[in-house]
Amino acid sequence: MRSPCNREASQACFHNFCQLPFLGLAEPQSSTSITTVSASRRVFEAVMGSLIYPNSQYTNHESLPSLQESFSNFTKAFPQYSQTDLADKIREQEYFHLSLPNHVCFDYIGHGLFSYSQQRSRSWKATVASTSSASPLPRQYSSGLEPQFFDISYKTANLRSQIQYGGQESELEYKTQKRIMALMNLSEDDYSMVFSANQSSAFKLVADSYPFQSNQNLLTVYDYENEAVKVMIQNSKNKGARVMSAEFSWPSLRLHSGKLLKKVRRKRKDKRGLFVFPLQSRMTGVRYPYLWMSMAQENGWHVLLDACGLGPKDMETLGLSLFKPDFLVCSFFKVFGENPSGFCCLFVKKSRSSVLQDSSGTCIVRLVPARRPPQISEELANDDVETEERTKQEMHVDDSLQGSSSGPIFRHQRSEVTSDLQETKEISVKHKAPEIEESVASFETSKSQIIARCGSGHSHLEYRGLDHADSLGLILISNRERYLINWLVNALMSLQHPRSENRNPLVRIYGPKVKFDRGPALAFNVFDWKGTKIDPSIVQKLADRNNISLSKGFLFHIWFPDKYEHEKEQIIETRTSKGGKVLNWTREKLDSGISVVTVALGFLTNFEDIYRLWSFVSRFLDADFVEKERWRYTALNQMIVEV
Repeated sequence: MRSPCNREASQACFHNFCQLPFLGLAEPQSSTSITTVSASRRVFEAVMGSLIYPNSQYTNHESLPSLQESFSNFTKAFPQYSQTDLADKIREQEYFHLSLPNHVCFDYIGHGLFSYSQQRSRSWKATVASTSSASPLPRQYSSGLEPQFFDISYKTANLRSQIQYGGQESELEYKTQKRIMALMNLSEDDYSMVFSANQSSAFKLVADSYPFQSNQNLLTVYDYENEAVKVMIQNSKNKGARVMSAEFSWPSLRLHSGKLLKKVRRKRKDKRGLFVFPLQSRMTGVRYPYLWMSMAQENGWHVLLDACGLGPKDMETLGLSLFKPDFLVCSFFKVFGENPSGFCCLFVKKSRSSVLQDSSGTCIVRLVPARRPPQISEELANDDVETEERTKQEMHVDDSLQGSSSGPIFRHQRSEVTSDLQETKEISVKHKAPEIEESVASFETSKSQIIARCGSGHSHLEYRGLDHADSLGLILISNRERYLINWLVNALMSLQHPRSENRNPLVRIYGPKVKFDRGPALAFNVFDWKGTKIDPSIVQKLADRNNISLSKGFLFHIWFPDKYEHEKEQIIETRTSKGGKVLNWTREKLDSGISVVTVALGFLTNFEDIYRLWSFVSRFLDADFVEKERWRYTALNQMIVEV
């Protein structure tokens, strides 16, 4: 199954990844393309360094230029940004909830299946009889009646038999699988696909089915703590696996190629094991060359490509005709900024299915029709009590994807982000639309009409979230994200404390700074004027109060060269393996790393979003900002949340 955008994808694969030098291997023989890319990179970095706030340092949050002035400077530096205005139009028409409450989402990573407008349209059709098919839908609906497109239910299934022999698919599952396979440019002749609840479940499926007894090694490439990887490591160790990890050089946090190469080229080539590899860090934005996959396969490893941290069009750049992983995992959520629940997809190369072993478990899920809204269910309860009870027993809500109330001071319900983001218990803000004034009881809609409107609708189910990414295209999305993430990096680095002799920077960024080929993710910390790091949890909570959703994570596997050893004690933190504080009496395994605030940009992110984040972070230039926020909420007679 070849994508119509394959030529564009191939070019982007070359420009963004494949042309990078790798371990002495020859680069692709296209001097014109390489010269063009090099020239573009030089021009880009020159623009970033000289046109956006040249020689500017800001020591007071009130001295920042206005949004209008900043955007004017931004567009002067990057006139090509105007070519991405289609993304702004899509956001305005299909994701207007991101603008109405002034909510900024920086904590969604994965692929949105549907649009907010689409979800509200379903809600409206399920509750109100339209007078005209051409009449526009209002922008405010009852959030209590939202059909959720689908739910998931667990099933007891063996991965090996599921891959080799398949299983009975519903219409919903068949259409969803077809659409996702097309998005990823994967052929059904080459790969089989199963649904899992989240990334942890997908990794557990592989670990439980992989023959670690004979192929004993597990080698992972992550510069941050990943809950799914932890699950895989534990399950593989239970089967006798030897676990190894890549290391990342301080301060760039690039892969330490020499160390990783030694681990890839181990003895006994025929008994290597499983190589788990993401193409980029979803926290620092560091990108890794594709050729590591080829290197691993040539040395006898089976490769699992973790694509959960990539954008929707990045999936098409994988160049799978050249680098075909044995396993591939990616995650999908329902609606960006509104509904982070979803599922994960595990792809297994059919030619490798014989490697898998029989295993037991319930990590595989089915997509099932969404349960009826509560109000409608009450009307129909007398007719299908038995069916409803049976559905309730089958339904499973993944705890790691559901938010918990954060206390009265927050005006929004928080929820975890996608089946991938449960790894670091990150927080998203979900806004509730105002309730419609009329109650459902006021509608004189017959039971048969309700059933008709709330039917499965699978025949006409649109994946508009994926369609929007397709309509923008790989090049436009990549350029847009490149302009925005680099401007944000540059702007954050311009913030300097006013009370320090050496003008200490307010923000420290981990990994790449301004860089042409960095990913649209950012890891940073905020420091006070004394140079003491402010707890990322505090930054996250205060951002939440300002309607900005950030995430936090833990960077580790960091290697310090000799010249940076003196910094290590000041930078590295030690905590228990469960993330708690280290106590004198603890016997738990200790982890060393850096807790950070993280930001993720997507194709729906706009300039105002990143400006608002910059403006928020600049408020920490006020030495009393945190204390003022604490007293402000106390004065408002709100429940105190420790900050």
